[in-house]
Amino acid sequence: MAALTGSLGFWTLSCLLTSALSRYEPNWDSIDARPLPSWFDEAKFGIFLHWGVFSVPSFGSEWFWWHWQGERSDAYVKFMERNYRPGFTYADFAPQFTAEFYDPDAWAELFKAAGAKYVVLTTKHHEGFTNWGSPVSWNWNAVDVGPHRDLVGDFSDALRKRNLSVGLYHSLLEWFHPLYLIDKKNGFNTQYFVFSKTMPELYDLVNRYKPDLIWSDGDWESPDTYWNSTDFLAWLYNDSPVKDKIVVNDRWGKNCSCYHGGYYNCEDKFSPTSLPKHKWEKCTSIDTYSWGYRRNMQVHQLMSERDIISELVQTVCFGGNYLLNVGPSKEGLIMPIFQERLVAVGKWLRINGEAIYSSKPWRVQKEDSTVSVWYTANGPFVYAIFLTWPEKSTLEIDSPKSTPHTTVTLLGMSGHLTWKPSTQLGLIVSLPPLPPGLFPVETGWVLKLEGVN
Repeated sequence: MAALTGSLGFWTLSCLLTSALSRYEPNWDSIDARPLPSWFDEAKFGIFLHWGVFSVPSFGSEWFWWHWQGERSDAYVKFMERNYRPGFTYADFAPQFTAEFYDPDAWAELFKAAGAKYVVLTTKHHEGFTNWGSPVSWNWNAVDVGPHRDLVGDFSDALRKRNLSVGLYHSLLEWFHPLYLIDKKNGFNTQYFVFSKTMPELYDLVNRYKPDLIWSDGDWESPDTYWNSTDFLAWLYNDSPVKDKIVVNDRWGKNCSCYHGGYYNCEDKFSPTSLPKHKWEKCTSIDTYSWGYRRNMQVHQLMSERDIISELVQTVCFGGNYLLNVGPSKEGLIMPIFQERLVAVGKWLRINGEAIYSSKPWRVQKEDSTVSVWYTANGPFVYAIFLTWPEKSTLEIDSPKSTPHTTVTLLGMSGHLTWKPSTQLGLIVSLPPLPPGLFPVETGWVLKLEGVN
């Protein structure tokens, strides 16, 4: 019995040592070595939501407060003088952030119809207002003022009912918070704001809502050592309730973007011209002028269905995820034109999703032959995606090398297509006639190639 006890004791000690050795240390070498959970790369497409007090004036952008009071921009100052009483403050907008039409279940159904696999909601932008009852944001949160509702909790519940992954955006900084301004004046050699506000909120969000993704922002003015980023991430990866599934981006200090973190954003609307070595995400907005809702937006300022599908394809072919933003109104409405765009993407993905979801970059990402062609791979199949229908309905592609076993199909249609070898050992594919209305979205078609090298 003593020998058995000794063996069990040795086994227990070995397990504890192994566990200790596998823990992530609060430094970038250790944090960056963590494998990215596979769900994120498989997801490919997500929806971004910028929503907050800035949705009330809904003028200019979500940076309204900074442009008005920080920069004293002439356009914003005049807007306030024309439309609001003297002495009106930014805090006076908060009671008008009513969210009376906010229906998270309807939102989630829309995102599901759009083909998104994850959705990222603003929990707090740089204005500091929190869309949940943050215990360190007294009377500047959606439970105490405005909606009087836990917007984040309702959002998370609605997404999970539909098996959509929950992403939470959180700004590290707050433009006008007194403690942040003290730290800034001290050259960020003090951390009053970090330990009184930023870190308590991050821990609260993780423990309360157990997100699948944290989309960090607001890092650009100070280094990661000020934000205490590696300590938080070590806890997140080692001991948090989401340690095995959580995904984070790269905005954890002004020295981090494109270098440290989980996946890379690098910068807003980042678009590489070659295949990056690290997993990345392109975030962009349907409203090309703003991330937040603007009452005065014009149709020509919005991305078209073709623009969106083109960017989605190019992003995925270069190994990235595509995060597409819409800005809800202060009432909690997603404008019909935004809905229309999202539904169009979903229709396209229902036909062509096998070339997108869980795909991998192929050995060639793009070629310019008859028309520009983009490539992905998924299992034994290679997918050739062309965004313009070629003249005479003939597509020549040189990168895939044909074999006696090659077959070609057009996603959305039954049966094999006729093809012949090209002089470059590629394929010349005869496409079917394209009658109007054959496809629900008239942009972006996909050839599925089997038996090619």
